[in-house]
Amino acid sequence: MLFSTSLRASVICELTFPSAILAVRLNRKRLAVVLEDEIYLYDISNMSLLTNIATSPNPAAICALSPSSENCYIAYPLPKPREDTQDKRPAHAPPPSLYAPVTSGDVLIYDTLTLKAVNVIEAHRSPLSFIALNNEGTLLATASETGTIIRVFSVPRGQKLFQFRRGTYPSTIYSMSFNVASSLLCVSSTTDTVHIFRLQQPGPATTNNNNSSSETARVDRWSRGRSYDSGNDSTGSGQGSPHSEGAEIATSPGASIMGRSVAGVVSSYLPQTVTEMWEPLRDFAYIKIPKSSVTSSSSHRPAASSGQLRSVVAMSSSSPQVMVVTSDGGFYVFNIDMEQGGEGYLVKQFSVLDSDDKLDASSYEP
Repeated sequence: MLFSTSLRASVICELTFPSAILAVRLNRKRLAVVLEDEIYLYDISNMSLLTNIATSPNPAAICALSPSSENCYIAYPLPKPREDTQDKRPAHAPPPSLYAPVTSGDVLIYDTLTLKAVNVIEAHRSPLSFIALNNEGTLLATASETGTIIRVFSVPRGQKLFQFRRGTYPSTIYSMSFNVASSLLCVSSTTDTVHIFRLQQPGPATTNNNNSSSETARVDRWSRGRSYDSGNDSTGSGQGSPHSEGAEIATSPGASIMGRSVAGVVSSYLPQTVTEMWEPLRDFAYIKIPKSSVTSSSSHRPAASSGQLRSVVAMSSSSPQVMVVTSDGGFYVFNIDMEQGGEGYLVKQFSVLDSDDKLDASSYEP
């Protein structure tokens, strides 16, 4: 059902679909309804059906619609043909009618105004787990099921602009969000860490002492913080963990800078694909979701107890703040330092109790 926000309790129309609705995407011109193997596209002005797009089975509803009315693109995983034979089906797979092949790591860009596919972006080798478009419909962020690498492409050309490393261990990406200016990208996953990446190409190397000291501080900050991304990973323990590796690097900042210099020289002789593996861009800032939210009222919140904590992130358009909503009913507001980056601090926290519908609020001072 589609409701009007200007007319109270006014229903514009009611739509019926052949299967469960997994997601709905909306802007000023188009309405996209995502089913498991189809996307229905409507003209928002008269609610007429424009087309229905066949997709590969997409139970996670991986799809992004640009908020822009001019660059009105929709992005979704490139459909893969079903296997004609059952030789490649795993032994534990359900009957063929229910068997869903893995989605590809390619993204199809579809123009919802001309109703034509305009490009296919080869984003990842592994299947996609999340995609996001910026407000202008000019940037696309992608993450695969591995979750260690985040890529940003231009739309609709599909040129790769940025490649970021979220962490060392695999993790499922739950949310990605650009800020209004498209200068930052916020990413949340199965870990309790939210990463903020800066969409800015690194400047040329310089011998200025101030730049060297700031670079040293940046290396030290990252080295000390590597342990934050292994807290919720089952494989994040042992002698090879990022924490022990980071501690060793932090004790020798000179070696770190020298290592970066050597990497820069060597990478100039390597193919681009190898260079990307050698020098991925790290997060500019990060925040930690309080773990107390999971245990404080787990009896009231089945979403947190039945599985890993999910989170959705967004950035304020008027202040340097990151907002996080978690599947256990928590809402958090963090401040981040736009100049130095590093760890953001919690300034406000709300907790919705499902049992009595009370709203608890706590404020924090830095």
